[in-house]
Amino acid sequence: MQLSGDYSFKTTPERVWQFMLDPDVLMACLPGCERLDAIGEDEYTATMTIGVAMIKGKYEGRVKISDKNEPISYRMLVEGKGPQGQVSGEGLIEISASGDGTLVNWSGDATVRGVLARVGGRVIQPASKMIVGQFFKCLEQRAGSDAS
Repeated sequence: MQLSGDYSFKTTPERVWQFMLDPDVLMACLPGCERLDAIGEDEYTATMTIGVAMIKGKYEGRVKISDKNEPISYRMLVEGKGPQGQVSGEGLIEISASGDGTLVNWSGDATVRGVLARVGGRVIQPASKMIVGQFFKCLEQRAGSDAS
């Protein structure tokens, strides 16, 4: 399943880069994130409680950041499992100056198994876009209130 989108910020690409890779900000902004623990350089375990349609429950996963090209792009490898199935995927984050702000393009491929696979894109894609939208809105609020 392919997922993609974009989000505009009213701040610099460098600030967006900083916020998108700050574990404390990520934990605060990822909807339902209960834990985000570093297990290596640019590698984390996460615990999230998500409840959208049939996709309900506590999910455990791992995130690895790779191919960093500051402040332009990076890749994320994600895997997780919970009561409704498993998901794995790879995503690309691209950050670019846009007018007096910054545009973030995100895209990725996800493989789902279990009940999640049976539910299919009809529920997963809109739920994913909603979660990503909440994440970016939180990042924007934090970037806008940051005094640095």
